[in-house]
Amino acid sequence: MELSVFNSKGEDTGRKVTLPESVFGVEPNEHAMYLDVKQYLANQRQGTHKSKERAEVAGSTKKIKRQKGTGGARAGSMKSPVFVGGGRVFGPKPRNYSFKLNKKLKSLARLSALSQLAKDERLVLVDNITIDTPKTKTFAAILQGLKVGERKTLIVTKEADTNVVLSSRNLSKVKVATPGALTTYDLLNADKVVCLEESLSVFEEIYTSK
Repeated sequence: MELSVFNSKGEDTGRKVTLPESVFGVEPNEHAMYLDVKQYLANQRQGTHKSKERAEVAGSTKKIKRQKGTGGARAGSMKSPVFVGGGRVFGPKPRNYSFKLNKKLKSLARLSALSQLAKDERLVLVDNITIDTPKTKTFAAILQGLKVGERKTLIVTKEADTNVVLSSRNLSKVKVATPGALTTYDLLNADKVVCLEESLSVFEEIYTSK
């Protein structure tokens, strides 16, 4: 698959680049992507939820009324779940939601996501993005030039660029990452992925060496 290369102003440079088949030509595996995204979201959960059971609720343990002759059901404690202020039955307890996935499956999931992006024409190739000093206005103008300003956008740079990261930090719909730090969730969550031309070689390095 070939993609046109744009400059940072959104102008077509007239060049086309052939995407590496080993990275962008894989048959997308939906179940692998689902599992990887599920693991990512599970890892974001704190798991600190907690409710008090009847043994943990503050209150008297005195029997509140006699056993027989009241015309009502038996009741031994105000801490019972049937009373307001009592403990909760089978309430949530702190737990760890994370689970393990094999490296090969995670690699397949990311390759599937990248291939799906190329297939859906959501991948934009840019020759370079250069920002001399961190400035949100400058970065926003670049996104507008690339016609991705109003969408959820993922910027993929070859290496961590401090100026680009700082310039994008105030834009809620923009995320900047390097190829090695990308997650399947990031790739699928973005409406457009702006990929620097030089980062394509890094993708090949990462995924063909495995």
